[in-house]
Amino acid sequence: MAQMTLLQAINDALKTEMRRDDRVVVFGEDVGVNEGVFRATEGLNKEFGEERAFSTPLTETGIVGAAIGMALYGLKPVPEIQFADYIYPAFDQVVSELAKFRYRSGGEYTCPVVIRTPYGGGIRGGLYHSQSPEAYFTHTPGLKVVIPSTPEDAKGLLASAIRGEDPVIFLEPKKIYRSVKGEVPTGDFTVPIGPARLVQEGSDLSIFCYGAMVEPCRLAAEKALEKEGVKCEIIDLRTLYPVDEEAILNSVKKTGRAMIVYEAPKTSGYGAEVAAIIAENAVEYLEAPIKRIGGFDTPFPYTLEKIYVPDAIRIFLGIKEVMEYH
Repeated sequence: MAQMTLLQAINDALKTEMRRDDRVVVFGEDVGVNEGVFRATEGLNKEFGEERAFSTPLTETGIVGAAIGMALYGLKPVPEIQFADYIYPAFDQVVSELAKFRYRSGGEYTCPVVIRTPYGGGIRGGLYHSQSPEAYFTHTPGLKVVIPSTPEDAKGLLASAIRGEDPVIFLEPKKIYRSVKGEVPTGDFTVPIGPARLVQEGSDLSIFCYGAMVEPCRLAAEKALEKEGVKCEIIDLRTLYPVDEEAILNSVKKTGRAMIVYEAPKTSGYGAEVAAIIAENAVEYLEAPIKRIGGFDTPFPYTLEKIYVPDAIRIFLGIKEVMEYH
């Protein structure tokens, strides 16, 4: 075991998988000699050479298109999109080509591309470097969508994604790249894609979250216990598609109340899918309406970032609202 930040764990996963399988190649804007804007690919070019860790031109369509071709010819490409906000030029490649190859070939061909990209707020990046596009991709059959919130999960989930045969959108919450630290197994290590993670048990309210929202949910739950005597159960979904419906429903059936927290705009955000799962399968267990806390329905602001992104105070007030419902 070793103490790592989330960013270091991602770097360690890339190195471990590249050493384990010489088909793994990493590329994207500035990820080679320059080692990435966040240094996620630090040391890869030096250890594995220009053929397996290299920089590309500024063309997201070209990056994803090249990755698709590489995968179809037997490689395991792990392209990086420098910021999730700039994945949209490659959207057609992702949803119309990458996600469809296995289906359109009747399972004859797989297309194991893992697209890594930092997403969300936290660095005062304003409207062009802070978006949370996860819901777009969970609406696309054929893609897996993964978001880690701990260093251990970052390494283990990324390793599982690379070893799999399906395309994965691997969204990395850049707000906690360096602020979250934890013990991470060294060497060969995986975490299965699919199961949610129980952050803490509770009996009064279920909070579902992922990425950078896990920590403010935990802080809000601490305050709720201290101030209101409310015991919150926190579930880190970590895999948005496929999502762990069993974990969601079991938790709600136990607590009778549900809240979903995410930093994307509230309308049509991923929390709506979680709310629908609960409404369709466990509505008779609910003692209060399902509560969603998300970003506001505006472009991501620069100076008002701290107001836009849900924090422990907003989440605590949401807990109170749910608990006071009669």
